[in-house]
Amino acid sequence: MKIFCVGRNYVAHARELGNDVPDEPVIFMKPKSALLQAHTPFYYPEFTNELHYECELVLRISKNGKYIQDRFASKYYDAVTVGIDFTARDIQNELKAKGLPWEKAKSWDNSAVIGKWLNLADIKNKKDIAFGLYKNKEVVQQGNSSMMLHNFDKIVSYISNYFSVNIGDLVFTGTPEGVGECVVGDELEGFIGSENLFAVEIK
Repeated sequence: MKIFCVGRNYVAHARELGNDVPDEPVIFMKPKSALLQAHTPFYYPEFTNELHYECELVLRISKNGKYIQDRFASKYYDAVTVGIDFTARDIQNELKAKGLPWEKAKSWDNSAVIGKWLNLADIKNKKDIAFGLYKNKEVVQQGNSSMMLHNFDKIVSYISNYFSVNIGDLVFTGTPEGVGECVVGDELEGFIGSENLFAVEIK
């Protein structure tokens, strides 16, 4: 199982971090060990002093493929949820300043959280999926799939030009503006529409 992630897929988020808005999807990956398993506590990592949440829509790949055209891409994923791409922002900023890869800041064990899956067949319009993140019962992020620079089909097609996609792979599709710091004791809850799909406490 592979975890693909898309960076800077919302204009406002790219700008809030002082990044250029990209012309094509920015892809990075997390290893299988990055996925926080169900009923497993999330512990604040010892190597960072600035842990940030990044709430995202996540796709589940349902069919093996390579070199997938945009118009066929929807046949390769069947479910969506909401998740968190946890980021050690202080580490990331240090690495970016040196022109080094981001893995230490993005891909450590348990740095990816996902919620309960929703079948896309049950969602009326995949181009209008509202989602959000609550921190300690207050909204901190709100987004909608309509705000993406690159939609689901484009992302899956683009990834497949470089990597095979396989059943069970995950695709984190990018975060909207509002990313911020979390500390020990914070409770984070992810929603699609009004449905709560996960809750995780920082320990």
